[in-house]
Amino acid sequence: MTFTANILILVATMTAALAFTWLMNRLWPVARRYAENDLVGWQLSVLGTTYAVTLGFMLYTEWGDFKSAELNVELEANSLRNIYRLAQGMPHERAEIEKLTMDYATDAIERDWPEMARAQRPDESHAVNERLWKVLLSAHIETQMEFLAHDHALSELSLLTQHRRARLMDGVYELPGIFWCVLMTGGVLTIISVSIFGARQLRMHILQVMSLTLLITLVMLAIADLDKPFQGWVRVSDYAFHRALETMREIP
Repeated sequence: MTFTANILILVATMTAALAFTWLMNRLWPVARRYAENDLVGWQLSVLGTTYAVTLGFMLYTEWGDFKSAELNVELEANSLRNIYRLAQGMPHERAEIEKLTMDYATDAIERDWPEMARAQRPDESHAVNERLWKVLLSAHIETQMEFLAHDHALSELSLLTQHRRARLMDGVYELPGIFWCVLMTGGVLTIISVSIFGARQLRMHILQVMSLTLLITLVMLAIADLDKPFQGWVRVSDYAFHRALETMREIP
């Protein structure tokens, strides 16, 4: 989601929580809720603790997946850069391999990332990847040095293909709906429990409701953004491929 969409959701959620608290005070006055505070407080303690653990675990998991996606992109770009360097050991195919590796980096930057940002599957870099396989598998090997360079290039190309496939999977993977149901239900129940609590000071009660709603909504938005590592406001950058392209251009 975009930054604007996050702000709108945050404002809408806090407005809804404030409206519910106001409605609760009108339908069930605070003075009549004092007697229920022990029960509501116990429920809020158990519910809040359970939800906090669930929310924290989900945020930690999504952050870990996001960092894994970042690392995978770095490794993909690194394999591409290694293939470019190893092409120097294969003089017959060097020019073609160097051109294909630079085409791969260019396609990743100019086409793959914009398409993944629109939740589309990129195909351009896949075509370049296939051509790299054909070139290396049909390479003309004469010397021991060429054999070693060719063997290492095939290993790096295999890693490149693996990392690209992982990148595509990271782009389409989504948090299962049942987990979103748990997060949404827990958040709603927690906010309702805080709103029901009979506080003597209305301003302090509203402050508590708004602060808790703000925290829960921010964490939920963070989970939603991290859940799609190549889309929205927070996403994996294509900097690794920019750097790889610059490095390849600097190699004589």
